[in-house]
Amino acid sequence: MSQPSPQPTEPVVCSAKGCRASASYAVVWNNPKIHAPDREKVWTACEQHRDSLADFVRRRGFLLRVDPL
Repeated sequence: MSQPSPQPTEPVVCSAKGCRASASYAVVWNNPKIHAPDREKVWTACEQHRDSLADFVRRRGFLLRVDPL
């Protein structure tokens, strides 16, 4: 019988510089020049910074998807 994964004890915080808001999204990306194709990097984002963080990696061709947390 498998054990359930423990839930984080601290809230997930937005990855935007200087933001301390709770994150609601995962901006999933990969830089193919330095990461293996199956590697996924994740920035967490609040509602206010979701689009700006996603646009930052999208402009570079790195964005894979944006998932709700």
